[in-house]
Amino acid sequence: MKIYLLNPYFTEDYSRSSRWAAKGRGGTLYYPIWLAYATGILEKEGHEVRLVDAVARNWNLEDTLCDVDKFKPELIVSESNFQSLKNDVNTLKTLTESVSAKSVLVGPPTSQYKERILNEGIDFLAPFEYDFTLKRLVKSLEDGDVGEDLPGITFRNDDGKLVDHPNIISSSDDLENLPFVSEVYKKHLNIKDYFLNHSLYPMVQIFTGRGCPNRCTFCSWPETLMGRKYRVRSIESIVNEFIYIRKNLPEVKEIFIEDDTFTVDKNHLQNFCKQIMDMDTDFTWSCQTKANLDYQSMQLMKQAGCRLLDVGYESGNAKILENIKKDISVEQLREFTKNAKKAKLKILADFVIGFPGENFDSIKDTTELINEVKPDLLQVSVATPIPGTEFYEYCRSNNYLLTDDLEKSLDEDGFQKCIVSYPHLSNEEIEAQAGRILKNYYLSTGYMAIALKNISGKHAYDEFKLLSKSFMSYFKFLTS
Repeated sequence: MKIYLLNPYFTEDYSRSSRWAAKGRGGTLYYPIWLAYATGILEKEGHEVRLVDAVARNWNLEDTLCDVDKFKPELIVSESNFQSLKNDVNTLKTLTESVSAKSVLVGPPTSQYKERILNEGIDFLAPFEYDFTLKRLVKSLEDGDVGEDLPGITFRNDDGKLVDHPNIISSSDDLENLPFVSEVYKKHLNIKDYFLNHSLYPMVQIFTGRGCPNRCTFCSWPETLMGRKYRVRSIESIVNEFIYIRKNLPEVKEIFIEDDTFTVDKNHLQNFCKQIMDMDTDFTWSCQTKANLDYQSMQLMKQAGCRLLDVGYESGNAKILENIKKDISVEQLREFTKNAKKAKLKILADFVIGFPGENFDSIKDTTELINEVKPDLLQVSVATPIPGTEFYEYCRSNNYLLTDDLEKSLDEDGFQKCIVSYPHLSNEEIEAQAGRILKNYYLSTGYMAIALKNISGKHAYDEFKLLSKSFMSYFKFLTS
């Protein structure tokens, strides 16, 4: 089949495939990573596939319509997220009507709003881990028989009845047989379009595993995309992708491992590091972890080329951490920071203002912890309740949600807005406090010393470019 996979335009630099989809204040733009994996699977099956990132290309609907008309697909697959759902549904309908193609919507909202989306005229939904589901759907369409027992697909049959079968979660064996997503990037995308303000530029994002066993009440992906059971590729597969990137994308400065928690399996992590260390080639990579990572593992990671750890600190208040089921203490956050700095690993510390129980005292605790641990990079977000999460249900049942329309969780430029308001802490106060903490940290004289240290090490020139680009984006955000 001829299949068109689309990351549709919504707002400038909208990172639809990030966990909290929004425009990044530091200039971040994610790869359409899930669509890219789906592209690789469908191409492996012999289909003619076109992957288009309209956000990266800055293509409006008219631009995309022209491209679709030239390609003339039989099937159009469009990704969506909660903040852009209405836009994405309307875009997909317009495109499929223009070339009489079938439509498939994918992404987190399809696991929560099935009837609502189908009622808008979309032909199929592929909820949760949709890359493998698309493979099954396309095979059925080719055979002319989309049966009511097709795993993972949601649609209405000829009688108008909702057909919805449970998704099949991928296994480690499934992940082992995935094409390298970096191959898809090379063929379909321009890697210089994408930017993480914590990764050397240009970078690539890959998955080495899927699923997250942690219990955080606010995290969307385990509930709306890939489940809690952690499945992982073999070390050989991961190392081979590192080698592919080095040989075929030599301009890449860093590989960012997008697993929710790459360090879940300590033995797997350490064996991976040892195999990387046994190679003649140096690799620079970073990953997401939890603040229970031990010092021995950190040392090994540093020796294997790890540069930075992206860590969810979330709060400096013990009660808040308990409320969101973080399973981490404030003392563990301090110890983790101490060990990471001792191992000479950089830290991106992610904090959130506005979780259940937040007040001005807990915000003060968070501010004090930030000033104490002095992370190399700081992210401070406002708490956004995502449908499907425990946090969302808590806010809705207690009437703390200002709106059910997550499009209103972004301002007119695509940046985060707060849609949670508590009797003791309003949405405006949450926004103001998050902005204040971030601004005071980055514009302080104390951060100047951290910045100078960051641009004086092994990757000094690339660190300088990264810091400059991030600060230019952040300054633009502040002045707007």
